[in-house]
Amino acid sequence: MPHAISVSLLYFAGAFSAIGRASESLTLTVKDAERGFPLSDLAAVILERHPGNNLDKVLETSQWSVDAEMVDDPNDVYLKGGEEVAVIPPVSGG
Repeated sequence: MPHAISVSLLYFAGAFSAIGRASESLTLTVKDAERGFPLSDLAAVILERHPGNNLDKVLETSQWSVDAEMVDDPNDVYLKGGEEVAVIPPVSGG
């Protein structure tokens, strides 16, 4: 039975520029309560919430962090609610 969870999102660099905010809370519908919400599905939810910018390009090359831990494979991570999820685009410097 579907239920809702809330997560906090943090946007850095190009993700911040694309949507004009550094953070937001997001409510997600979870279809499988035992597993949680797949992190790999989060980009689609964010894009639906923030259409009409270049956020899709940013998310294609970004990495994810959950509770300050970098995620190697978003397909292996399921959100249970209460997590802080960061979108971390590649940065260049010199």
